[in-house]
Amino acid sequence: MSLAKAFSPALRELRILCCSSGLASAGTRQFVVAKYPMIKQFNPDLPILIREATGTPARVFARFERGRETHVELDGLSAAEVEARVSQLLQ
Repeated sequence: MSLAKAFSPALRELRILCCSSGLASAGTRQFVVAKYPMIKQFNPDLPILIREATGTPARVFARFERGRETHVELDGLSAAEVEARVSQLLQ
């Protein structure tokens, strides 16, 4: 699944958490800088929350209709690996 398209209408919210300075979150921060504008361009009404806090493990949460929520861990991954994990999460 490419991130360069509109996501399913069942997706209600995307939350990305990471450390603001830790090496384990570097790939996640790079992913956000590189891909956020494109994701927002194709999904302008989708709430995308990005939370950075010292010591927070990198992970992404997807909330779907009827309150179903799933997440994946992103600590220590490169930006390309983060993109692949996010794509898997949204399938």
